[in-house]
Amino acid sequence: MNGEEGERGLGSDPRVLLMIGAILVSLILLFLPTVFPESGIGGLKYGLELDGGSWLHLKPEGAIVQVDADMGSIIAQDYGVFLNETVTITHQTTSSVTFETRQSVTAKGIESLGYGQAAVSSRGGVYTIVLQTDKNTAITKYLENQYKTEVVVFNDGDGIRYEIRKKTSPDELAAIMQPVGGSVTAYEDGVSIATLTETKEILAKKLNLFGLSDVKPVIVGREYILIDLAGIDIDTAMDLAGTPGKFEIRVQIGNNESVHAVYGEDIQTVGYHRMDDNVWGVPFTLTQQGAEALRQAAIETNAVGDPDNHEITMYLDNRVIYSAPLSYSLAQSMRNVPIQDLVASFGSDTGSEDNAIKLESHLKAGALPVNVEIINWGHVPASLGTQFKELTAIAGLLAIITVSFMVFLRYRRKEIMLPMIIISLSEVVMILGFASLIKSYWQLDLPAIAGIIAVIGTGIDHLVVITDEVLYEGKLPPTKVYNTRISRAFGIIFGAATTTIIAMIILWIMGFGAMQGFAITTIIGVLIGVLIARPAYARIIKEMLKEDKD
Repeated sequence: MNGEEGERGLGSDPRVLLMIGAILVSLILLFLPTVFPESGIGGLKYGLELDGGSWLHLKPEGAIVQVDADMGSIIAQDYGVFLNETVTITHQTTSSVTFETRQSVTAKGIESLGYGQAAVSSRGGVYTIVLQTDKNTAITKYLENQYKTEVVVFNDGDGIRYEIRKKTSPDELAAIMQPVGGSVTAYEDGVSIATLTETKEILAKKLNLFGLSDVKPVIVGREYILIDLAGIDIDTAMDLAGTPGKFEIRVQIGNNESVHAVYGEDIQTVGYHRMDDNVWGVPFTLTQQGAEALRQAAIETNAVGDPDNHEITMYLDNRVIYSAPLSYSLAQSMRNVPIQDLVASFGSDTGSEDNAIKLESHLKAGALPVNVEIINWGHVPASLGTQFKELTAIAGLLAIITVSFMVFLRYRRKEIMLPMIIISLSEVVMILGFASLIKSYWQLDLPAIAGIIAVIGTGIDHLVVITDEVLYEGKLPPTKVYNTRISRAFGIIFGAATTTIIAMIILWIMGFGAMQGFAITTIIGVLIGVLIARPAYARIIKEMLKEDKD
């Protein structure tokens, strides 16, 4: 620097101009929705505590276990029940099991249990079945058949483990393994991190499809999922996030009984909910395989021949959402070819529209891999959120006033106190402007407000460092000495800012929910301070104190 800097004045200094520009952009972002509400740009998105709403603490249901059992015993047990007769194991290898039965069987029937491919031969009324399978497949399928749910086998370095995607207990598992001479060697409540992450991502997708793109489910402690739903009542929150969204189509066969036809994974595309003939519905398209499975079920139950007595029923999480017979034209068509394009219909009222929206989101996002248990929940009324906004604004203002008063007691000079107040308020405006810019990813909540207040405190500390270096001898030094002292002050400031940012990054990575919001706000505030506000203050304080210079 040289004497030219002071002659140019504050209006032409790039550091001051940068801060003024950042403030103006922030103000535009903050107030743009008020002037142009249709723009969709800018404005603040408040979190649960400031806007009211609900929060849910979810735990995916399941268990990760290590079990052992003889493959032949499993085959004998399950096929004995399936054939309603004792089967005899005649030969066993690591990749196959051979058994005999006097029941008339087909390869397709044997394979329907899912253990593997089968070859069937018969002689003298005895059927010999060679089943291609292995021990892991046998245990997996046995557990799936017993629990009526998906079981995932994996090896994570601790040996072969099985993830049972259903709520169970060690005693229940031991009882299930007992008929096949099996044993339970390890049991861990919960699901794998992969399943937990998949559950979180599907929840986020569902909430996004429901118009809640800013809601980000967070994994807590490697076994829970925390969701804050600002502006959403607790009943809606539970209905959205607490249900797995498992869709199924069944065909009635009479006496309140029905047979399975297709699941949600057989759906290829899902259209938007709409009203046709004064009825809300959701159009969807089955895969070729799903359409063939539905046609086969309709033919086997005679729904195509007598549709009035064989209704097609759609279930969402085991609740009937639609039940009606096939139209005669559709039944006639289904006799000849699979029908892929279908519609799940509701009623004409507002509740039917809501149900259609929910079904659409569930079908598009897919079913959760496991059921989730709501272990804790809460609701913040909107009126209380408004009160929190007022109190936090007052707290922030009091923080600035209190700190400014302490600064005045230290220096006893308004030309030092006023720039500090202006800089602190400017930092708050810039932080809020940045928050409005990325509101789709960051909500302004109580932890964020706490982060802003913390930034005000650390910011004043930095300004005091600059001021003390500038007034080392009680007055503004010559330009050369000023530059040296300012460089030393910024060395201290950058060092402190770096350690703060590193600490907050660690907190952000290891923390969750509220802690992440606090960490992000502090990082943004510190960066705005050291890159924009502090350099501008160093120039402003020099201008304010230039009359002290000899």
